[in-house]
Formats: sequence, C-alpha cells, structure tokens
Amino acid sequence: MQVITDPAALGPYFGGVFVPTMGALHAGHARLVECARDLPARREAPIVVSVFVNPTQFNDPADLARYPRTLEADVEVCRRAGAEVVFAPGISAVYPQGSTSPPRDLPAVATEPQLEDAHRPGHFAGVCQVVRRLFELVRPRAAVFGEKDWQQLQVIRAMSEQEDLGVEIVPVPTVREHDGLAMSSRNIFLSPDARSRAAAISGALCEAGAARTVPAAQARMREILLAAGLVVEYAVVREPRTLMPLPADATHGRALIAAQVRSGAGMVRLIDNAEWRVSPES
Repeated sequence: MQVITDPAALGPYFGGVFVPTMGALHAGHARLVECARDLPARREAPIVVSVFVNPTQFNDPADLARYPRTLEADVEVCRRAGAEVVFAPGISAVYPQGSTSPPRDLPAVATEPQLEDAHRPGHFAGVCQVVRRLFELVRPRAAVFGEKDWQQLQVIRAMSEQEDLGVEIVPVPTVREHDGLAMSSRNIFLSPDARSRAAAISGALCEAGAARTVPAAQARMREILLAAGLVVEYAVVREPRTLMPLPADATHGRALIAAQVRSGAGMVRLIDNAEWRVSPES
C-alpha cells in the first residue's frame, strides 16, 4: 500500500474508488473501504483513501484544533481494510495559494433545511469546497460516504449532480457500537457516564419508529433525549433527500438528531439518523 502526500503522484491511481476522510479512523471507516472494495464499479480500479483535516468546514477553531490526528494508525486501518493508497496531503497541496475558488451556488439541501446548516454556519460551503477539490486531485469514478452524516451525503449528491462532476456517490449504512451508538471520531471524548447517556440517541431513533405521525415521532425523540440529560439541537423527521419538513400525516421520512452531551468539563456534539416509516397497523 502506498502513502502519498504529493498530488502529482496520484496519476497511476486515477479512475478508482475514493473514500474521503478526515482521519481518526475507526471500524466505521474500515467498513467504507470494504464496501468500496466490493463495488461492481471497482473492477480492478484502486481504492484511494484521503486523510485530510479540512480547515474550511470548521466554524469553531477550537473544534478544529482538538480534532484527533492519528495518521500512522489510520494507515494501518486502511491497509487492513484493503485500500491501495492513502492520500495524506498538507493544506498547501489541497489549497495552493491563489488557486482556491469559493464554492459555487450551494445546493438547496445545504442551506434550507435549518439543520446542520443552521447549527454549523459555513460548514457545507467548506464540505463542498474540499470534496470538489479532492475529486479534482484524485479523479475517481466513484466515491463512498457514510450515512451517519446524512445531510452531508445529500449535499454531496446534490452538488455532484448540480455541477455534473461525473462521480458516482455511493452511500454506506452507519456502523454502530454494541449499544447502538453510531461510530464517530468524537466518541473518544465521551466519559463512561456520557457514553451511557449518549446511547439515548439511537434509542430515540428506534422509539420514533413506533409513532404514527411526524409530530408524535419528533416529540417522542425529544422526550427521550431530554430524559437522558442531553441538550437537543434538533430531533426531526424530514423528507429524505431534500430534508425539508413533511406533512404531519406523512408515512415515510428520515429521522435526524443532533444533540450535545456533557463529558467532563466540556460538551460533545453527536449526530445520528435512521429511516422512519409508519408500519401498517396489525
């Protein structure tokens, strides 16, 4: 397996399957690589995993500063999962001086749902900027993204279609811990007590499935999260692709949660989501 820092060395690996990450890799990221390996589009094409902590998608400098950097361990995760290349560029390689263009018009799903877009101003502008730039450097035929960041997945899908980037966007279901908590690089910041309370997020998503209406599902999720002592940013059921509000009597959507849990002296922000569907009454 190759570790590349210079974009000029990527040429032999063009046309492969791309797994963009910000490092601090865990079993969820390994699953992305494994899914990339099994894609029909892959054929004999290489799998390229990028490890790049993108500064333009952080609206909180403190969050950027404390984001874990574990490149040596990340390379080992990629090797075990079956990647051919780890692309670990510096900031100047991704954003050469004078070459960074601002994002074009962002897709509506990046600005209108009032979910991550409202709670993390500028985040999706940075996501679109770096994904488009990495696509330019890696030139993949397909790119794999996890479903845990559901709104991000829809933003990237919409941007790729809007700008005709020619890259197939492949979603991979969320990988979970034994207690249902979605795997996340932020989980390392959870104390044992915070970890126990954070499990209420996946529990709330499961409980929402028993509700018969959108308002009832939203109310039930919020009730469970508040009972666990979490600070709720949103707990909603939305249209899966646009993430806009649904009518109260809708029978299918995506349940999405963002909440903060106190861990020691700080707060850890977690997101999760799941399909929501009203089951036929027996």
